[in-house]
Amino acid sequence: MKILRHRLHAGDGPAVPYESSPNRGEPLDPDYLVMHFTAGPSAASSIRWLTSRRARASAHLVIARDGSVTQLVPFNRMAWHAGPSAWEGRRGLNRYSLGIELANAGPLEQAGGRWRAWFGETYADDQVLTATHRHESAPRGWELFPTAQLQVAAEAASELVRKYDLLDVIGHDDISPHRKVDPGPAFPMESFRSRVMGRAADTEPVYRTTTSLNLRAGAGTHHDRVLDRALPPGTRLAVLDAHAAWRRVDVLDVVDDEMDLQGWVHGHYVERAPATDRADRPAADGEAPARV
Repeated sequence: MKILRHRLHAGDGPAVPYESSPNRGEPLDPDYLVMHFTAGPSAASSIRWLTSRRARASAHLVIARDGSVTQLVPFNRMAWHAGPSAWEGRRGLNRYSLGIELANAGPLEQAGGRWRAWFGETYADDQVLTATHRHESAPRGWELFPTAQLQVAAEAASELVRKYDLLDVIGHDDISPHRKVDPGPAFPMESFRSRVMGRAADTEPVYRTTTSLNLRAGAGTHHDRVLDRALPPGTRLAVLDAHAAWRRVDVLDVVDDEMDLQGWVHGHYVERAPATDRADRPAADGEAPARV
């Protein structure tokens, strides 16, 4: 893919289809890419909505389940995709980010042996991941993202990062954690980010525990604890892998005089560490009751 005059092109071919959205703002010099899901039945229905003035929302790109791409706003103009949001000391991420919407139903509920979206469409078990969102406390279903869609999204995101020298790829649920759940646990954010950003291991994003948190040998509370005591709040982590709501992590801090600890923690109690908290330091002591 290639970007010419702030429009996305399929390699050396023509620009991808363009449906102009009136829901746009001032000139934009972006630093971040924010990933979303549409929570709708199809890319076409979402494009119709995001190009209507009633929506008061938009995105730069919408990517269908089959990987087809439609652009709604030029990359040098603000799209209204983030809403009330904050990240690394900045508020109102519309002013600092590009937005990609992936056609996806989002959260699903079980009904009559099938998974049902809010708009009534049903999904088979092999189209669904059952997981607990890291900002929620109970599991539910999430529509899986097709390989073709993820492949095209990664190609487009990589070109956006290269062209605009973006600092990071983040989720809507990162910047609006108490308001939004997209792109959700079915989206492979860690591997997607690593592929798009092309980061070496020592520049991977750093996370931290939000409470005293048990480090376990596997993804689930039935697995043994790796340490007798819990990881203290604020312990810095690198996420290596994910399974449903659980994250396999490398502990970056020294805990109980031990280094090079690895294990599994529940993702609900882990958050991205701000840039000011990413330098090497010992973990703080904490005596609060441990989670999971």
